[in-house]
Amino acid sequence: MTVYTGYLAIHKFEAELERELEIRGLKVAMKKDRLYLVEGNHPQLIWAQMTAFDLEFINITSINDGAKKLKALGRNWGLFTVGHHRRAQLIQDELPKINKKPIPFRHALPSMPMGFWTLWGPDQMLATQKTSSPFALGEMDFQEDKEMPPSRAYLKLWEFFTVYAPEAIHGGVSIDVGSCPGGWTWVLRTLEFDKVYSVDKAPIEKRIMDLGRIDFRQESAFGLDPKNFEEIDWFCSDIICYPERLLNLVNRFREAGKVKNFVCTIKYQAETDWENTLKFLEIPGSRIVHLHHNKHEVTWFLKGANS
Repeated sequence: MTVYTGYLAIHKFEAELERELEIRGLKVAMKKDRLYLVEGNHPQLIWAQMTAFDLEFINITSINDGAKKLKALGRNWGLFTVGHHRRAQLIQDELPKINKKPIPFRHALPSMPMGFWTLWGPDQMLATQKTSSPFALGEMDFQEDKEMPPSRAYLKLWEFFTVYAPEAIHGGVSIDVGSCPGGWTWVLRTLEFDKVYSVDKAPIEKRIMDLGRIDFRQESAFGLDPKNFEEIDWFCSDIICYPERLLNLVNRFREAGKVKNFVCTIKYQAETDWENTLKFLEIPGSRIVHLHHNKHEVTWFLKGANS
């Protein structure tokens, strides 16, 4: 039986996924709406909202038969419709309900697999219980803090520490470069690091500074000398700059051997800078993901950089 890897493109970023498929030499066998199918087993891609592995076609005879066959494979299912929307929803309605309520920061991730399915034809489903996210279609929302953060950029760091670094411990030293107005500095401070360096040419908001244990340095992040810092547990950056400039900054701190872990937003201007994005991936142990809370940007991270 032929199996497929399914890539669900991010809304309005279909061109980025198509370019990534081309760069990786992956040929699209079939496509409907934002769902791209590649024959065989392949890894998760950066510009996929969610990757579905080992997808198989399943023939069904009725709505009840479709629901019965999905239940036999697993409990939790995320539906993405590519057609036959009413029929697909009737099948979904027969499945166990999924809790889609916003979650608190660093809430434990769902322990049960989250499947993916679609109704490819009126009597043919495409389904798998193996996906890249514990959330339906890779979508997650937080119980937001409407008072302290000066912008919604903090949600990117919340998502990262909840999904990709839940093991991060309290204490130690962190640095937020390009920190104004202070959203990421606030997140790091709430994680109770012993010290948070906050660096920007513009000051962060006073209510963030008043939290204490923040060493604010009003200077350019790109002029920092790693020698002026003790060992840093987490190097964090949401700075607005060209990817090449961020890469140079990261490499300067990497080469100094002062940083244990990195998490940085790679931001793009008019077009995605694939050349420098791929250079980030050349750093051993690196990973790049498009977070649910990213826009035309991606998140690069490296854990255990100097271990």
